[in-house]
Amino acid sequence: MRDKPQVDGSLADVKRYSLSTRRSKVTLWQQGKPFSRGSSFRDFLDTMPEVLAAAELKKAARAIIEAQRGTNRGNRPVVLGMGAHPIKVGLSPLIIDLMKKGIITAIATNGASIVHDFEMSFMGSTSEDVAQELCHGTFGMAAETGVMLNTAISDGVTRGLGLGSSIGEFIFNDDRIKDRSMSIFATAFDLNVPITVHVAIGTDILHMHPEANGSAIGEGSMRDFRTLTSIVATLEGGVFINLGSAVIIPEVFLKALNLARNIGHRVEGFTTINMDFIRQYRAEVNVLKRPTANSGSAISLIGHHEIMFPMLCAAVIEMKDDS
Repeated sequence: MRDKPQVDGSLADVKRYSLSTRRSKVTLWQQGKPFSRGSSFRDFLDTMPEVLAAAELKKAARAIIEAQRGTNRGNRPVVLGMGAHPIKVGLSPLIIDLMKKGIITAIATNGASIVHDFEMSFMGSTSEDVAQELCHGTFGMAAETGVMLNTAISDGVTRGLGLGSSIGEFIFNDDRIKDRSMSIFATAFDLNVPITVHVAIGTDILHMHPEANGSAIGEGSMRDFRTLTSIVATLEGGVFINLGSAVIIPEVFLKALNLARNIGHRVEGFTTINMDFIRQYRAEVNVLKRPTANSGSAISLIGHHEIMFPMLCAAVIEMKDDS
C-alpha cells in the first residue's frame, strides 16, 4: 500500500499563481450602488448589481423589448402564460397596461383565471376562504359565478368561439359588470388580443355547478389549444412567459410547440421566461430547458409575483426607448 502524501509545517511545495492571471466571475463594474432618495426607477435599475437574478431581470426585459421592436418579419409575439394567482395578487392592471401598449400580444391561462377575473370585475373582490367553506360544502358555490360563467361558455362555444373569447365577449358586453375595465378577458376581447383557456375537467369551481356543460367546456378549450398552437408557430424571435403555472401551462405550451414544429413550422431562437415562488419541475423542463435546447434563451426569475412581475413590467417600460 502506497504511503499517503504528508503535509509538514512548512508547506514548501505549495503551488501558487499570480492573481492577475486568474479569471474571476465578479468585477468592480458589476457591483451595486446605493440608492439616493428621490431618484427615478431608471436610477434604481442602474443601482442593481449586474449579477445573477438582477442581470437576468434586465435580460428578460431586453428580450421582450426586442420582440416588440421585431425584425423584417414584423413584431414578434410576447405570450403571457399564467395561472390564476397573478389576478389574486393584484397584477391585472399591469397585464392590461402591457396589452394596451402592444407589449403582451397573447395570453394563455387556466380555468381558475376565468373565475377570479370575472369576480373582480363583477363584484370588485374574489378569493374565498377555501378551508372554512369546505367544512360546510359551500366552497365555490356562489350562484352568480357558476350560472353566469357557465352560461357564457355554452353560449359562446355554440357560436363557434373558444373559451377565452367567450368569456371576454361576455364580460365586455354585459351591463351587470361594472368594472369591466379591470378584466383581462374583456380587455383582450376589446383589443383583439388572443386569450386562450386550458382546462382540466374537475379542477375549477365552475365544474361543480349544474349549468356546467362538459361538451362546451371541452370543445372551447380544444379550440383554444389550436389557437395557442397557431400563435406558438410564429414564436421565433419572440418571448413566452410562464407566470406562476406549475402544471397546466407548461404542459400545454410544450404540446403546442411540438405540434407547431410537427406540421412544419420553424420555431427556434425564442426566449422563455419562468417566474414563480419556487422552482417547479414542469416549468423548469417544459418552459425553460426542452423548448430552447437547440437555440434561444431561457431565463428563470424566482420570487413573489407581486414583487417580481411589477419590476419586470417597469423595466420593460423604462428600457424600451434605449438605443
